[in-house]
Amino acid sequence: MIETFKKLEKYNYWRKKKIEAGFTRDIYLDRIGKYLGNDLIKTLVGQRRVGKSYILRQIIRKLIEKKVNPKNIFYLNKEIVDFDEIENYKDLQKLIEYYKKELKPRGKVYVLLDEVQEIEQWERTVNSLSQDYKEKYEVFLTGSNSKLLSGELATYLSGRYVSFEIFPFSFEEYTGYFNVPKNKNSFLEYLKAGGLPELYKLKDEETRIHYISSLRDTILLKDIVEKYKIKDAYLLERIFRFMTDNIGNLFSIKKIVDYLNSRKIKANFETVSNYVSYLQQTFLIHEAECFDIKGKAILSGGRKYYLNDLSFRNYLSSSFDFGLGKHLENILYLHYRLLGYKVYVGRIGKEEIDFIIEKEKEKKYIQAAYLLSSKKVIEREFGSLEKTRDAYEKIVVSMDDVSLGSKNGIKHRCAWEI
Repeated sequence: MIETFKKLEKYNYWRKKKIEAGFTRDIYLDRIGKYLGNDLIKTLVGQRRVGKSYILRQIIRKLIEKKVNPKNIFYLNKEIVDFDEIENYKDLQKLIEYYKKELKPRGKVYVLLDEVQEIEQWERTVNSLSQDYKEKYEVFLTGSNSKLLSGELATYLSGRYVSFEIFPFSFEEYTGYFNVPKNKNSFLEYLKAGGLPELYKLKDEETRIHYISSLRDTILLKDIVEKYKIKDAYLLERIFRFMTDNIGNLFSIKKIVDYLNSRKIKANFETVSNYVSYLQQTFLIHEAECFDIKGKAILSGGRKYYLNDLSFRNYLSSSFDFGLGKHLENILYLHYRLLGYKVYVGRIGKEEIDFIIEKEKEKKYIQAAYLLSSKKVIEREFGSLEKTRDAYEKIVVSMDDVSLGSKNGIKHRCAWEI
């Protein structure tokens, strides 16, 4: 335990060393900041490499700025190989107790556990800390599997936690990181680059392809194949490839099965459905259900799926016929999810509306189009929104150089101005 503690000291800030926290992600710090000081466990969930560890370090910096003694902050990142020996909750408990014995922190202790799912039965220690009435703890967790965290937290910590989903960099964060204006050129660069922070440090195409390929393999093999004891890793990879090539298209699980079978790849409905669910749980993809506007109900059958980051499409896809329209649609989905909206695909008769977004009592209809290049295209994109016949805000978003203003109460906005 002595050697482990020495390693832990290297990654903590007890000696008041400089905190390398990267680009400040204010949208998350503001949300999480509203809960600082209470007993709720704060959980940050999201795909690997979207920046959860940086946000934890930014929280540490914020705590120290608020005059919290650095020795009262315990930070453990389980992705670092130095801590491979912390295998289960007992190891974690012993390390925390040893830390307290050595540093003797007075008052509340802030415990930050990064990629907590790597610790077997971690929830037992977290539950113990949250229930300790003799000593005060405030706990922060990150994890890369939505089911693991939500399932275990719901079981052991019912009503005592709050969750924040962390996404890749938004367009606004991208322009802030590079200190460039928000315009069409920077938006096109963002569509190409994606939102994974580490990619911005890699200068050549080959290195970026290798990075994204390695990240994909880590998530597929470690977070899915290893965790769920999957026997057919090739089938999982082919399903992900199919979904990458078909983002923004309406399709069902049966369509994936039919596609695979037509390529002489053995698959059935149950297996494919499970594999798609695993891809969602690791945040590689997101699902948008189809909502019948007239019937006011979720429709069964087809769904749309979107990538958590376009870099998986841009650097790894085998399909060349894609178009910027689908890129724009994917970015809009992520944009509104980041802002806290629930996002659905809209249906009104035979017409489709790209997104219905809802948050509390707010509701909007969003239509995405690459370019409003002709009168026919304008009529098509605005026409489906006109058929909704209600008072909710309606917006067409495109990549035209300038906004066309409004048409019959429907607003047009350039993509980089949303």
